[in-house]
Amino acid sequence: MESGNVTTPFGRRSMTLGMLASQKAASELQADQSVDKWKVYRSLCAAKPLLGVTDRALAVLNALLSFYPKNVLSEENGLVVFPSNEQLSLRSHGMAEQTIRRHLAVLVDAGLIIRKDSPNGKRYARRAKQGEIGEAFGFSLAPLIVRCEEIERLAAEVAAERLHLQRLREQFSLCRRDVAKLIETAMEEDLAGDWETAFSYFRELVDTIPRTPTADQIATALEEMQTLRDDITNRLEMLLKARNTSGNPAQNERHIHNSNPDSIFDLEPALETKQGANPAFKIEPHTVALGQKQERDNRSAARPQNSARDDGSGLKSFPLGLVLQACPDMVSYGPGGTIANWRDMMAAAVVVRGMLGVSASAYEEAATTMGPENAATVMACILERGGHINSAGGYLRDLTRRAEKGEFSIGPMLMSLVRARGGGARRAG
Repeated sequence: MESGNVTTPFGRRSMTLGMLASQKAASELQADQSVDKWKVYRSLCAAKPLLGVTDRALAVLNALLSFYPKNVLSEENGLVVFPSNEQLSLRSHGMAEQTIRRHLAVLVDAGLIIRKDSPNGKRYARRAKQGEIGEAFGFSLAPLIVRCEEIERLAAEVAAERLHLQRLREQFSLCRRDVAKLIETAMEEDLAGDWETAFSYFRELVDTIPRTPTADQIATALEEMQTLRDDITNRLEMLLKARNTSGNPAQNERHIHNSNPDSIFDLEPALETKQGANPAFKIEPHTVALGQKQERDNRSAARPQNSARDDGSGLKSFPLGLVLQACPDMVSYGPGGTIANWRDMMAAAVVVRGMLGVSASAYEEAATTMGPENAATVMACILERGGHINSAGGYLRDLTRRAEKGEFSIGPMLMSLVRARGGGARRAG
């Protein structure tokens, strides 16, 4: 492009200061400057989030570059390409001409190409007697040479941000897996502590992450998840130490004391979370406050010191809130389409039993062996896994026989369903 020469668009297209700035920068191009057109194009594709161009605009630019006869862009070989929209359409996989014009405008506005319109708006080249191009009207690729270093820098920034985001995702996934399995172990081992509240807080942390999170959002969630993991690990270590001390006759029984005043755990469980109710704690940065002491005292007096309890059948009954988190499909079969308590849950189980073809005798036998709450929980799990079970009635009878022999536990089944619905592998990974 000739130094000091400004070209304005043909017809009703308006001139902008951005176009003027692009032409000014291109006019300062040195004769010895050059760049590999496909190398700079790859950098453009990587840097597109910071340049404000779309995939389809880059596809049009790819077609424009294909009309440049050499691989190296340089002023010595000329920098203006002049294909018609019809030719561009053929090399843009049949893109409509109206769409091509729109994306050409995007490339011009982004300062990646410059219009050099002829007096009548047509694109063509005027050749000298020897056959070389004397003057051409079309699109100048000079900005790709002038902005080459800037484009490569932006591409490096995008790559670094992508790597940073990937590492944060990996760290969060590992930490999330640790927390889920530690809570699952504590519940299966029937360890003292409010593991239901810990699990509810864990799910809330996971659910707050959007589908396409930013690095800052993942970093914040990761910090809170690491704090939760440290709290759970400290609790388990104290319980293990207390168990070892209690098993040694040479040692006196000691009182377990948690030195962390912000811990989400208490040796007394929180009130059972019902459907639609908020957990009995609030979340602040790096702090989770449990419900009022009076609520815990009422719960402690009503139930044994565990979030999962033994209903007399030999099987532990898990909180209704946890069951509904693992088996949300069950809610639709409750009275009025809701389940607010165990009575609603058992009523829904009867409806599901009939729907799945489970005989009344098989369900009664399960309720007698496992307990009515556990039988309803098992029916909810069978409903949730309906696509993987050929005979719901036969499966229920098999679980009943295993429960009679002490070979069946509901906890692993519930936790498996929670993880399958995203408790251990959703959103951040």
